[in-house]
Amino acid sequence: MTTAASATRTPSAALPRPRRTVDWRVRFAVLSLIWGFSFLLIKVGTERYAPFQVTLGRLAFGTAVLAAAMAVRRERLPRGARTWAHLTVAAFLLNALPFSLFAYAELTIPSTLAGICNATSPLWGMALSLVALSEDRPTRVRVAGLGLGFLGVLTVLGAWQGFAGLDAGGTAMALLASLSYPVGWIYVRRTLAGCSHSHLSLTGAQLLLATVQLAVVTPLFTTLPATFPVAPLLAVAALGALGTGFAVLLQYGLVAEVGPTTAQMVTYFIPVIATAAGVLLLGESLTWSTPVGAVIVLAGAALTQVRRGERS
Repeated sequence: MTTAASATRTPSAALPRPRRTVDWRVRFAVLSLIWGFSFLLIKVGTERYAPFQVTLGRLAFGTAVLAAAMAVRRERLPRGARTWAHLTVAAFLLNALPFSLFAYAELTIPSTLAGICNATSPLWGMALSLVALSEDRPTRVRVAGLGLGFLGVLTVLGAWQGFAGLDAGGTAMALLASLSYPVGWIYVRRTLAGCSHSHLSLTGAQLLLATVQLAVVTPLFTTLPATFPVAPLLAVAALGALGTGFAVLLQYGLVAEVGPTTAQMVTYFIPVIATAAGVLLLGESLTWSTPVGAVIVLAGAALTQVRRGERS
């Protein structure tokens, strides 16, 4: 699942430009599909497992994929207590907290709505950057995009109907999860910018720390399942191995090859795929306000990413 940051959910050092045998457009499409289907996988997983268990499994499988990648590339975990302390905070804000919130949210809201809420991350990022990042100055276009985006959120939620039919708690958790990503990225930019460790090393350490955090919390709030249904277990495994581990590797490769601006466009495909998957495969209902509001949200999010002097 993507964030308001230009390319990744994890801190990174400068990325090399490796040679690729598969065209970047194909990898872009695969990444869009993986993250778009992540919300469906969360819904399937939480049907039989507790949200914290789904999140723990997701992080464990994702960490295993990155550990294997690090072993193949002979990379080591970063060193330094200061780096690990900052990564601990980043792991909470960028992984443990939002992953858990989305899992809890989907107990009471459709996966389609969760996917659309995820698309509000650029809007939160824009609003926060105006306050927290002095180099990120507002423009009329970006401010207009911010207003347009939140108008889209109100459309999705059916504000003119008094938000009837929506679970307020679940929707709030999904929006809070989306807010957590840009908060985490601002923290990363302030504390780990210019870090000399490789992006793979930092990402692996961050997911490892998030896994440890969930491993501590999960036994306190859940009990070990008496049975392990296959379909939900496979959904959690796919969510972790593909949606968290493999997807991060794909995304870093895209950033290295085509740059963060192009790679970031995956954000705008995720809610479309999440909505289609929820409606077609899970039979979730869809009213006219959901796709219309989603388009408005994505248009607003796109405008918030326009920098001064750029052409649309």
